[in-house]
Amino acid sequence: MKCEFHPEAEFDVIEAAAHYELDVPGLGIRFGNEVERVVELLIENPKLGAPVEGDIRHFILRQFPFSVIYAEAGGNLYILAIAHGSRKPGYWSDRIGR
Repeated sequence: MKCEFHPEAEFDVIEAAAHYELDVPGLGIRFGNEVERVVELLIENPKLGAPVEGDIRHFILRQFPFSVIYAEAGGNLYILAIAHGSRKPGYWSDRIGR
């Protein structure tokens, strides 16, 4: 299964990792590693995440207040957002279909 990040989801990761790295050196790298771990897990078993709406699911990261928002379609995994738990729910919905 192939995995594709929405460009804004890539920015979500970069922005959060940079923020963590400024706070605690090395924490941004740990965040990035956790995102990678979860994405690899979801590639192997895309049904692990909890349904959000329709085909969209989310999977909560360990040790960080973020969720991977994703959908599986045509044998591919599409990452729509790496969403912080305190952001407005569904803020990423305009990324669907883009």
